[in-house]
Amino acid sequence: MAKKDNNPGKEPGRFKQLWQIFNLTRKTDKALVPVLLLTLTAPIVLGVLGAIYFSGGSILTLVLYIITALLLGTLLTLIVLGQRAERTAYQQISGQPGAVGAVLRSALRRAWQASEFPVAVNPKTQEAVYRAVGKPGVVLIAEGSPTRTKKMLEDERRAVLRAVPEIPIHFIQVGEETGETTLPKLNKKLNSLKKKLRKAEVLAVSSRLNSLQRSGNLPIPKGIDPNRVRAPRPR
Repeated sequence: MAKKDNNPGKEPGRFKQLWQIFNLTRKTDKALVPVLLLTLTAPIVLGVLGAIYFSGGSILTLVLYIITALLLGTLLTLIVLGQRAERTAYQQISGQPGAVGAVLRSALRRAWQASEFPVAVNPKTQEAVYRAVGKPGVVLIAEGSPTRTKKMLEDERRAVLRAVPEIPIHFIQVGEETGETTLPKLNKKLNSLKKKLRKAEVLAVSSRLNSLQRSGNLPIPKGIDPNRVRAPRPR
């Protein structure tokens, strides 16, 4: 009699995760399969050619070259799969309400204090402002029309300054237009800001601001979760 799975919520194994990531990504990324085949086979071919040329007839050297090439090809394939899966994930959620929250939840480093939920929301348009606190200070991130979110940003800036005067405040407008930050580049944009605060100050500012009442919550958009698209590293 087959043993029942007593833990239906158990995380899938590494190979199953890879297969799921691959299948989800190839549905929208038509170039995925050719690219992965190239990244896998190119190092192997070069390794075999190098082994034949440099081994000098040594079987051990030949085997080592081939094994090294195989491992390198596998590593490159996993890296490329993770990068293209992450790009696909961002494409799927880009423009949806709550997309910025998904990035803040999954992509920010531990040096940042941020929430997946916005601090201000326009209930009619679902446009929102998010807040992240890090060594650069307080970053207010607008999701939606720059014209309509401008007042929301200013209102939140004043609220922040009332709670923590003289704190550096930065604005980021997420979008696809000129001068805006695209969703995949949000993490890089945040980490490129000049650092002004120490870690203890970041925690103190975040704690103080968290006492402010939030205006509403937006759900994380459906699609591939950017937190789960990175291929597991081979052991």
